Amino acid sequence: MGNDKFTAHQQKIIKRYYDNAETIQLQRLSELVTDLFLAEGKKRGQVWKRVVGALEKLKVPADRIAHVQKQDDAKLLARLVQELQGKES
Repeated sequence: MGNDKFTAHQQKIIKRYYDNAETIQLQRLSELVTDLFLAEGKKRGQVWKRVVGALEKLKVPADRIAHVQKQDDAKLLARLVQELQGKES
């Protein structure tokens, strides 16, 4: 996908998105923590799938992702998100 297909304005928007991709993923992950606290049954499994996807995009090690998912504890996930937010700053 070449840059010549986008206007200068669109290129700036795309660049800003990618410059802030980690922040966007962390925000999404924070929202998923809330969803996980409230989810039960089948919906909880779906939320975990989205959590795992977000953690992978943030390049969290696979063994850490597996541990958090295995514990199935939203509080543990919330602590991980806080840790990741501290790392980003």
